[in-house]
Amino acid sequence: MKQARLIVALIGLVAAGGAILLAKSMTSKPQQTTIVQQIDTVEVLVAKIGLKLGDVVKDGDLRWQPWPSGAAGGGYIRRTQNPRAMSEFRGAIARGPILSGEPITAHKLIKGNDGGVMAAILPAGMRAISTTIREETAAGGFILPNDRVDVILIRKLRSRTGGEEHVSDTLFRNVRVLAIGQNIETKEGKKVVDGKTATLELTPRQSELLALARSMGEISLSLRSIADLSKDGKESSAETRLRSQRGNSIRVLRYGVKSRAYGVN
Repeated sequence: MKQARLIVALIGLVAAGGAILLAKSMTSKPQQTTIVQQIDTVEVLVAKIGLKLGDVVKDGDLRWQPWPSGAAGGGYIRRTQNPRAMSEFRGAIARGPILSGEPITAHKLIKGNDGGVMAAILPAGMRAISTTIREETAAGGFILPNDRVDVILIRKLRSRTGGEEHVSDTLFRNVRVLAIGQNIETKEGKKVVDGKTATLELTPRQSELLALARSMGEISLSLRSIADLSKDGKESSAETRLRSQRGNSIRVLRYGVKSRAYGVN
């Protein structure tokens, strides 16, 4: 009888031990295996500090940064290909904002002897031309660099009775403002830029027309909504439809006779 009880007790102990081991195996975390993968890198030239449009590169503004070989674009400046790049770009001008740690490419910086800041930010084939503005002819001073505007000419015409009439013509639509006065970018927190001139980005033909229009009357700038523009800066499809519905011309009075004056784009 005692032997039977002993056997039952042993079986109970074995079962309890098995249950404990099973519980531990279910609650214990799986063993983690760390796999270290070697990534090939190259040293590329990056901005050590943030650069603003028009900033001149000084000693200490650039540095070499390890970069994954597969992610190093063809335009990146590699140390193996141009080890003297930092000294070569000393004195260069930033053609646009560059973030700290952002890789440098040749088109982001222009060397000092290649032209000034305005020439650096102009796209190929475009021209920069300035026109005199006043607060009331430039959206109350709220037009900032890189905004888009319509250019309007307001001029006087002599009527058949000898009096004068004012007429307006939209010369250009969706024109980029390069600068207001001497400011070529919006300062942080600044909502209004003061200046007596606006520098616009125009084609060569548009530049000629604006120069002629300045001698004919007063130039006004009409600020466009950001919602009118697509991501690439072109006129949105909604704005194009709206303009086509209302027409591309305005009616003016010349010597008492209605006629049409078309905008030039």
